Amino acid sequence: MSQPFPFSAIVGQDEMKLALLIAAVDATIGGVMVFGDRGTGKSTAVRALAALLPPMDAVVGCVYGCDPADSGNVCEACRAQIESGAVRKRHRIPVPVVDLPLGATEDRVVGALDLERALSQGIKAFEPGLLARAHRGFLYVDEVNLLEDHLVDLLIDVAASGENLVEREGLSVRHPARFVLVGSGNPEEGELRPQLLDRFGLSVEVKTPTDLPSRVEVVRRRDDFERDRTAFIARWKKDDDKVRRRITTARGRLPDVVVPDAALERAAQLCMALGTDGLRGELTLIRAARALASLDGDPVVTDVQLRRIAAPSLRHRLRRNPLDDAGSTTRVERAVVQVFGT
Repeated sequence: MSQPFPFSAIVGQDEMKLALLIAAVDATIGGVMVFGDRGTGKSTAVRALAALLPPMDAVVGCVYGCDPADSGNVCEACRAQIESGAVRKRHRIPVPVVDLPLGATEDRVVGALDLERALSQGIKAFEPGLLARAHRGFLYVDEVNLLEDHLVDLLIDVAASGENLVEREGLSVRHPARFVLVGSGNPEEGELRPQLLDRFGLSVEVKTPTDLPSRVEVVRRRDDFERDRTAFIARWKKDDDKVRRRITTARGRLPDVVVPDAALERAAQLCMALGTDGLRGELTLIRAARALASLDGDPVVTDVQLRRIAAPSLRHRLRRNPLDDAGSTTRVERAVVQVFGT
């Protein structure tokens, strides 16, 4: 397995990197959608972040990587062990990062009958799919706006329920499938279905650098990485270690971060000013602000966090306004000034 590009060595793209860090601290936020040009480091950032995360505890022999400390969100085999009182042995495994290719079949995504065992042994056994492999990790979908409709429907269902139900050839299998969904796409190549876009907690925009120093630095670092990966990774190890400790510390203090009523009111005022549908905008904004406060070491959510995370939390939840041709980011920024002041 090749070593990923160091997260700390990524030039610019601060909004994308911050959104991924927030999703790593609190997976309940709902994942990250990245809109932007090709070749702007979208997949590089996802793999770099996953490599930063500390290994996770998993049940030995469990194909889904169930958490031995969790007795609720487990597969059928682990549940049977729990009910029988058997001791579930644990080991440490890397956080999975699974790619969902555009041409993937439904069976490959959700899982299917293990034909080899069925033909050789006459046993009906389940062969887990990509959703099972991504459990407790990241599921990355490049060009998600070009994904076939039936796969979009599958992702919507699993993202909402946190589990995957497969009924094939007389098999009925239910297993946990909780992951950080990360999608990327170019808006010029097709729009994303609103039902799926709404499932992403944060939406960020990445662009090709327009200033000469940034472009030169991107090319220099990438070229150095390709010529000698080991030396380049060693050069950035200290910075990546700092980010890793920051994530680990933020996860530990997240439950203690206070969200005062004033912050809840600010979030509601902002969503009302923007006319967002439902309450998912407020929930995501508050959760993201709490994770950001935890990353920053702040014990209480304030206007500082709400302002910083407002655009990624809300820009993809706005209705089209035929009387306002401003972009969604501009509309959020105007509402922030209206609610919070300059």
